[in-house]
Amino acid sequence: MQQKRRNEQQTERGRAARRVPLNKIEKLKQQLIDLKQQAQEENKKLADQYTQQVKELEEKFQKKVREIGLIQLELKLIKEFRRKKAVMEKELEDLKERMETSNRRHQEVVVRLEKRFLEEKKRLEKDAEKKVIMMTETAHREAVLQLNSTGREVFKENVRLHDAFTCHLKEATELQKIKQKLEGDKTLLLQEKETNEGLVREKILQISQQKAQIGDLQHKVEKLEKALCHMTREFETETQRMQHQALIQNEAGMVEVKKLQQLLEMKDREMNQVKKLARNILDERTEVERFFLGALEHVKQEIIASRRHYKEKAQTAYFRKMMEACAGKEEFPKIKTFKSNINSTNSVYKDLEEAEKCYWEKIQFEKVDISELTWEQKERVLRLLFAKMNGTNLWKYSKDLAISAPAPADTREENRAGTENIPPSLTFITQQAELSESPSSALILPHIRMFIPKTE
Repeated sequence: MQQKRRNEQQTERGRAARRVPLNKIEKLKQQLIDLKQQAQEENKKLADQYTQQVKELEEKFQKKVREIGLIQLELKLIKEFRRKKAVMEKELEDLKERMETSNRRHQEVVVRLEKRFLEEKKRLEKDAEKKVIMMTETAHREAVLQLNSTGREVFKENVRLHDAFTCHLKEATELQKIKQKLEGDKTLLLQEKETNEGLVREKILQISQQKAQIGDLQHKVEKLEKALCHMTREFETETQRMQHQALIQNEAGMVEVKKLQQLLEMKDREMNQVKKLARNILDERTEVERFFLGALEHVKQEIIASRRHYKEKAQTAYFRKMMEACAGKEEFPKIKTFKSNINSTNSVYKDLEEAEKCYWEKIQFEKVDISELTWEQKERVLRLLFAKMNGTNLWKYSKDLAISAPAPADTREENRAGTENIPPSLTFITQQAELSESPSSALILPHIRMFIPKTE
């Protein structure tokens, strides 16, 4: 009785100690899973938020880049215009220089021709006056010296003067032609001068327009540069603000992560304590299990010995009755088999089953003393107690025990009666999983379950 009480107390302590850590372990597992899921969701939200912000900043940056590209294109056009302006100004200066050179040459030619014409005219007039004077003097002297041949000489002189006058007229005509040609050249030069002056005025007007356009473009460039500087400052300010905000959010996230890490460390410490407690419970459970297995093995051996003894006594009594019946002292007894046979109607194992049923029906509503139980009943009690410790369905377990087959009759099969008479679903195996030493791994407790062997 004391042994039974001690066994019951150990069983209750083991069951209570196992139930409390298992519930606590399940709660801690669930809390750890919830914390991990919450941390993953927060990290995902932060990553999505930062990704969206980076995408918006990239879109703004691309927009600024396009605007800067337009500004650079306009600056390139302005630079090209400045380069063309320098070339046009140089061409205009060259044109002015050529016009001034041609005007100066024209003036020099006109002055030189006029001077030459006047000099030639004066020279001819002087020559004509000198000749007239000389001829007058000569005619006067000859008229004085030769008064008789005056008419003939005057006629000759007149002919000669007429020839000289004709020659002078030809020279005057040629000079007139030269003068007309010079006047035509002068007219052409004046027309070229007017054309050049028109071109100069047109170029000056074009340059004025270009200067006005350059002023407008420079003003526009200044505005664009100011806008670009303003946009750059705004972009830098926005970038700094976003960086500051991201830094603050990152710090907040780091603080939250540290809190979660501290919480995880605390949970890990609790899990380690639970592991130690579970290991202690496992050790105690293993000791209790070894005790029960030893008790079951002892009961099995006792059952084998008891059944062998009962079968020997029944067989001896049967043979004695047969001998007495053969001697004519008594009637022949009913035929009885001493081997396990399903078709047998009168077997020694049937007697055992009937005795078992009658005993259980008798003690159904009475208090039971374990010392009054047979070895088979003690084995059944131990197995029911073991199944209750493991949380097995007792109704199904009792049903499995009820359909247990009797032991075979021969000596060779009697040695295996302790195992073959036990239903396949009632074989116990202790499976102990290795406890993970990592704080983040899930705690797996060992459990004892029913092992169903494969039937051949």
